[in-house]
Amino acid sequence: MGTVYAEIELINSDDLALAKRKIIAEDEVKGMRLSMLVDSGAYSFCINETIQEQLSLSFIEKCKAQRANGNIEEFDIVGPVVLKFKNRRTVCNALVLPGDNEPLLGSIPLEDLDVLIHPQRQELIVNPDHPYFAQMRVK
Repeated sequence: MGTVYAEIELINSDDLALAKRKIIAEDEVKGMRLSMLVDSGAYSFCINETIQEQLSLSFIEKCKAQRANGNIEEFDIVGPVVLKFKNRRTVCNALVLPGDNEPLLGSIPLEDLDVLIHPQRQELIVNPDHPYFAQMRVK
């Protein structure tokens, strides 16, 4: 299978909460749309430092994670961030990759969004078994 990218909208969840409580105006909510690498072999949702700064996501903790090359490194975890794809939405934390590394959408947020990688079309699609809303598994 080739490389798959998807257009994802990211929104600072803390800003949404502040706007809902009328502490900030709705046009002050930080968000962006970007093309993200869809990587079912990765677990996490990863952004880079530039995206983290633009969205002003709050630091949560540090964690150690193994990169594709096998190296174990320490990364910041930030969030919460809202991810939107078509008629799907989820909220998660993000692992921050250094510099301008390519952001990626891993298997955990893919499951939360209830989306699939279509291998022939090489694109991210809404799960055709649940076209109108995401369906989660509880057990």
